[in-house]
Amino acid sequence: MKLSLLKTAKLFGLIVLPALALAACNEQEMPVESHTEPVSSQVNEANIKAHIEFLADDTLQGRDTGSAGYQIAANYVKSYFKQLNLVPMGESLGANSQGFEQQVTFRKSYLVDGTGSATVHGMSGDIELAYGREFLMSGSSTESETAITAATVFVGYGVISKEFGYNDYQNIDVKGKIVVALSGRPDDLPSEEGAHIGSGAEKSRHAAERGAVGFITIHTPKREKVRSFEKSAQFANTPRLSWLTKEGTPFGKHPELVAGAYIQHDAAKVLFEGAARNLTDVFAADDNNSAITGFDLPHKVTLKNQARHEQITSPNIIATIEGSDEKLKSEYVVFSAHLDHIGISSHGDDSDTINNGALDNASGVAILLETARLMAEMPNKPKRSVLFVVVTGEEKGLLGSSYFANNPTIPVTQMVANVNLDMPLILYPFADVIAFGSTHSTMGQIVETAAKKVNIELSEDPMPEQALFTRSDHYSFVKAGIPSVFLMTGFKSTDEAIDGGAVFGDFLKNHYHQHSDEISLPINYQAAASFALVNMMIGLEIANQSQRPQWHHGDFFGLTFAQ
Repeated sequence: MKLSLLKTAKLFGLIVLPALALAACNEQEMPVESHTEPVSSQVNEANIKAHIEFLADDTLQGRDTGSAGYQIAANYVKSYFKQLNLVPMGESLGANSQGFEQQVTFRKSYLVDGTGSATVHGMSGDIELAYGREFLMSGSSTESETAITAATVFVGYGVISKEFGYNDYQNIDVKGKIVVALSGRPDDLPSEEGAHIGSGAEKSRHAAERGAVGFITIHTPKREKVRSFEKSAQFANTPRLSWLTKEGTPFGKHPELVAGAYIQHDAAKVLFEGAARNLTDVFAADDNNSAITGFDLPHKVTLKNQARHEQITSPNIIATIEGSDEKLKSEYVVFSAHLDHIGISSHGDDSDTINNGALDNASGVAILLETARLMAEMPNKPKRSVLFVVVTGEEKGLLGSSYFANNPTIPVTQMVANVNLDMPLILYPFADVIAFGSTHSTMGQIVETAAKKVNIELSEDPMPEQALFTRSDHYSFVKAGIPSVFLMTGFKSTDEAIDGGAVFGDFLKNHYHQHSDEISLPINYQAAASFALVNMMIGLEIANQSQRPQWHHGDFFGLTFAQ
């Protein structure tokens, strides 16, 4: 196995490919007014193809966090950065030197088979819910064995937001009780603010701060239309990861919440038998976006499980191109992309077990690497420095980027903006891009200006129900107070016969986190090259402006996270 992996690395890593020019490259290479510089080399779609083919090859076994395949991918990225003469910006190696890697230590928590149980002490006796069919549960990241029996209380969605007038805990005592909340959040919350306010991390924090000892989430019929309970159950036995602080504790966890469960919508109805309101009425209110207030539930619940833990490490890869302006080069424009995918898994009768992740996210990393090459070969470097952060553990909960944002290798205050690349759907000739987060800061205008210079439009979020704003690594930078955007291909196509939205929907339904996300997909490498060009133009626009990007006055995320 080691020999075959080495041969594969040599095959893809050492071949020098001829440059392929994009159409209308003369126009794209011209100096652009005020904030961009001419580029000496053209975007090379063959480079992008070579990167994707290597990173999505079967020998890397799906690049699971902490795996040998992931480390091979990390070595590939490091090698390419070295070829470009980028400056390593990872961990200190002593003697005033740094390496490319930033090692992240994780605790890997497994639910011991057969130990997860959820019992409702109902009006007609105890009701044992069936694991995998009626409820899901994860092993604790802090304890090897957990068991709790407590009263239950319904708290609506479990959200709190002073800015938008929500407090689902108002006049409700949850101390010593298990909180029961609906998945999702109120529909009248703005998409991106709502994604944060309704996130699991925020809901858990509110419950823990108010003395709850457990948390049950109900999978609603509304959620079923977006992602089925059955689909979630396919990944129920996947171990959960947390990165460890210097004190050896899992970051962001609330040990006071002893146990939790995720209950299927029909199975959850027993919790509401004899309550002030039945669950069918609550679901109707959820569908109609009517007011939902909390109330005590009449039944106690017992939650139990056993967990086993492993400790693993996996690196972020970090490098920089130093800026050319003596005053501005201490500030950094950050490009990020996650290198990991979900590794090996069995899905039904499919004989293929490797989740190659060609588009999620070999494509994003490949475009980041081509962006790095273009900028490294510029005769006149950008005024600000450009930092490339290729992270691990995104598929485990944005963990690598969270670790970097909380343990940065340069001060957070010196990172002026983040452009994140995750799963650009390069399957058709796109005419627009989506920049999630662009409405919250001057980054929106920057992206629009840069994209227009290469005849690409900026469009609004076409899928607010997917809550994508909190589902990729830019969110970690936002929580560090850094104006950020998550850049994706839009739904418009330059080919009128192609419906980009339909292509995206098909990918999410049939290929996302499936074995079929591999290089056999009809990847459009000219579209990939166009995306790399847009990405680079955005970076140059940020790097060469005299003013760093700013949060809009009164913006929710700026007020919540910016220092």
